[in-house]
Amino acid sequence: MKKLLIVCSFLLLAQVSFGQKKEKLFNGKDLTGWIVYGTEKWYVENGLIVSESGPDKGYGYLGTEKHYKNFEINLEFKQEADGNSGVFIRSTVVGTKVSGWQVEVAPPGNDTGGIYESYGRGWLIKPDPEKDKALKYGDWNKMKIVVKGDRVTSYVNGVQMVDYTDEKIGKGEGGILLQIHDGGGIKVYWRNITLKAL
Repeated sequence: MKKLLIVCSFLLLAQVSFGQKKEKLFNGKDLTGWIVYGTEKWYVENGLIVSESGPDKGYGYLGTEKHYKNFEINLEFKQEADGNSGVFIRSTVVGTKVSGWQVEVAPPGNDTGGIYESYGRGWLIKPDPEKDKALKYGDWNKMKIVVKGDRVTSYVNGVQMVDYTDEKIGKGEGGILLQIHDGGGIKVYWRNITLKAL
């Protein structure tokens, strides 16, 4: 009986550990597992994903081939130039028209960590203005986004930016997308992109 309990405990622990395994979404070498949408520039340089405005100065996206429903994603970003970007969750793209929800990545004073619904309701929630101090413009920033059911929580450099519950987001299906905003003059670097299914 004691041996059976030990074996059952081991199997349960192994199952929990497997369920919490982190997946690297970026291999540090190339864009395997990702799809480029639009004509803006997405490339790998010195182990980083670089997103940069192209000559069309339009919207651009780099999306995962896989769809993810409930997860925790951790990544690091560094902004140069305008730096207006974002991380989309449960989202799809046709051409460069996106359907889904963006966790904002933007220069200071522009609501990094807030949630925006593209081609829909617009801003759903913005962080309190004092939380903007968490953003280190021109340096590396850590972002964590937790998506489970109807609830989305975002963090920048360990500071919780928003905690939002929405039935429509809960019904969403799609991948994870990195964005270049339109208008030109944007450059953002990305690294250490990992995902844990919940």
